[in-house]
Amino acid sequence: MTQDSTGAQAGNAIVRGHAARLDIANLDTDQIMPKQFLRGIDKAGLDQGLLYDLRYDAQGVKRPEFVLNRAGFADVDVLLAGANYGCGSSREHAVWGMQQFGFKAVVAESFGEIFYSNAMNNRLLLAMVSPEDARIFHAEAAELEAQGLPLALEIDVAAMTVRSAGHQAAFSISPRHQQMFLQGQDWIAASMAHAPQIAAFAHAHWQRQPWIRDVAARVRSRLD
Repeated sequence: MTQDSTGAQAGNAIVRGHAARLDIANLDTDQIMPKQFLRGIDKAGLDQGLLYDLRYDAQGVKRPEFVLNRAGFADVDVLLAGANYGCGSSREHAVWGMQQFGFKAVVAESFGEIFYSNAMNNRLLLAMVSPEDARIFHAEAAELEAQGLPLALEIDVAAMTVRSAGHQAAFSISPRHQQMFLQGQDWIAASMAHAPQIAAFAHAHWQRQPWIRDVAARVRSRLD
């Protein structure tokens, strides 16, 4: 079993989980991770800021009607989102916050382009289904939500399908991202798989232009 650059073990071809329904179109990264939670120099504590203005009122009290605050949804790990989820600024903290909160995947009919890239490169699986398939999954989730229950979903990365008890849908994923998920790699680990080619390129580059190799270090040594 392989590991990614963070030390996490390789993921499975199938992601099984329970979904919370957040049927809000054009939910941008500023709402997913508000600016006041970006003041740290590391990734710690971002789960506290996730969807903060939806989870809490102006006094910082949890909104009991919000799905993630309801009994029965404390352990959800898949988000069933609205169209164009994650649009707006290129805020990678939104992805990190979702992962810290416990989310393994998001299912929606469309995603913001930069958010999509950030999520997939950090191994937050995004499954983009057709608008009709999204509508069916949302309807199933709404029916169960009325009973206080989340929707069980199974996302098969190898077969590129999303399944519930009553519906199956196809989703698309690039070959590169699919391979990353199947092999348990983030973007750094995927790059390091090409380490011999990278080393060969660097060697050839320095052979052609030896005068610029380690130029910063050589200048610094002369100034010391």
